[in-house]
Amino acid sequence: MSDMVKNTGLFAIVGVLILLTGFLQSWNAAMLILNMGLISAIMALGVNLQWGFAGLFNIGVMGFVALGGLATVLISMPPTTEAWAAGGLRVLLALVLGAATIVAAVLLYRAMNAGWLRTLAMIVLLVAGFFIYRAVLDPGVGAIEAIDPAATGYLGGLGLPVLLAWPVGGLFAAGAAWLIGKTALGLRSDYLAIATLGIAEIIIAVMKNEDWLSRGVKNVIGVPRPVPFEIDLQNDPAFVDRVAGLGFDPVEASTIYVKLLYAGLFLVVLLVLLWLAQKALDSPWGRMLRAIRDNEVAAEAMGKDVKKRHLQVFILGSAICGIAGAMMTTLDGQLTPSSYQPLRFTFLIWVMVIVGGSGNNFGAVLGGFLIWFLWVQVEPMGRLLMDLITSGMADGYWLKTHLLESAAHMRLLTMGVVLLLVLRFSPRGLIPEK
Repeated sequence: MSDMVKNTGLFAIVGVLILLTGFLQSWNAAMLILNMGLISAIMALGVNLQWGFAGLFNIGVMGFVALGGLATVLISMPPTTEAWAAGGLRVLLALVLGAATIVAAVLLYRAMNAGWLRTLAMIVLLVAGFFIYRAVLDPGVGAIEAIDPAATGYLGGLGLPVLLAWPVGGLFAAGAAWLIGKTALGLRSDYLAIATLGIAEIIIAVMKNEDWLSRGVKNVIGVPRPVPFEIDLQNDPAFVDRVAGLGFDPVEASTIYVKLLYAGLFLVVLLVLLWLAQKALDSPWGRMLRAIRDNEVAAEAMGKDVKKRHLQVFILGSAICGIAGAMMTTLDGQLTPSSYQPLRFTFLIWVMVIVGGSGNNFGAVLGGFLIWFLWVQVEPMGRLLMDLITSGMADGYWLKTHLLESAAHMRLLTMGVVLLLVLRFSPRGLIPEK
């Protein structure tokens, strides 16, 4: 069997699984799996760019995805004019002062000779700058968060079209990746992993606690959409007549139609990024990255700037994750900072890359669809399996109770089993790197 036939068959199997979900459960569930599968495939593509191309062990994916979600709020939500009037300018001034303090510290460090005098001057500058920053910031934050905290209590956004937030989400993640990369990419791979995880947790902590920025744990709801609302379609006589003529319920048809529109947008983004990733992989730049990944010492001896190339690919992969995060928040229609968990937005994405095939862009896409399908469907399938196994047992029997309660853990068990099976029988993934 040729590689082309095998790979096509693997994608066809995933497609059949999604179709079976539509026939056996509901088309709404199938479309939701498809949409989240497209977003997950984009996230996996970003991680594959970092790990598969360059061998960078980034387990802070969650933070970059969250920054993409934050960009959606800051770009597309309408501004809260009362909050801006109460303390918006004060907060902006505080942020400028904080940035100026950091820049001044860097310039001072470079200007003075090493020694205790430079250390003392740095401490005085940073401590003074911090207190000035907080003295300006805190009153402004208090005034903003006091403006109708049940509904707003934050500055809002720019009120621009939500599709603009997707590339901006990539820029936010790329900017954070540049800051992280300038300091952490010189670390050994395991230390880099710890650093990226810690910084991702810091990003989530900021989003949870800075209510003036993103409402914190109170969440931002009502994020604008690039597609019509279902209720508007249901109130449109032309749409109702059209779907009624086809024999569909207008309510169900409206939800499926909206999900199809989302799927079309997400598919366009995925195809563009996949095409770009393939071009990068086949270019001299891509071959150089793989040479650095396989042997950094030899590549450096040939005159390659290893740290610079690592920074480039780290920024690009993180930007892709940021775009996916903005797309996901748009699909959800809300930003929920507490929902960003390492299990979902780091571990699961890594499983997608490993199972699909590290170093192969099509493998990463396949892993995104397959693992997301299993993540969603395994728990209800596990419940059905346990109901079948315990059907002959008496109610209240300890084993029956234990097995039924264990169905809730089938999702994590299945991810572990799938990962072990792939590592045992196909260690390079379902579609390995050539």
